[in-house]
Amino acid sequence: MTDTAMTDPTAAHARPIADTAPLGELCIRTLAMPADTNQNGDIFGGWLLSQMDIGGGVFASKLAKSRTVTVAIEAMNFRKPVYVGDLVSVHATLIRVGRTSIAVHLEAWVMRRKEKQFILVTDGKFTYVAIDDNGRPREIHQTGLPNPA
Repeated sequence: MTDTAMTDPTAAHARPIADTAPLGELCIRTLAMPADTNQNGDIFGGWLLSQMDIGGGVFASKLAKSRTVTVAIEAMNFRKPVYVGDLVSVHATLIRVGRTSIAVHLEAWVMRRKEKQFILVTDGKFTYVAIDDNGRPREIHQTGLPNPA
């Protein structure tokens, strides 16, 4: 990780590993199960990415007050493995709201069975677009939305 990524506030996808507490709003919490493992017995990265996308979608839909769809996933950082039995929590922080889109910084943290602190395992930037009932992009009314990080 570069020094710029650690100090540049616009590089929200590249937080230092030394963080000890989740940042943002809790969106989803789930338990990593044996059916979610890869050939090495660790939790499959695709499963973790899907949990992050679900949490980000919940967050974006709440802000947009409509359905949202994922249009981009950028700068995923898989920092540490996730193991069977880990409690996985996904936290979201608003980065930016556009006319129809919402950019969100997502973090996945785990609480391991024998640990007493959360561990940052993955983070990244996800972008969602608000859609209407016909699946077309719709404008996001920005009154009352939180200020981006």
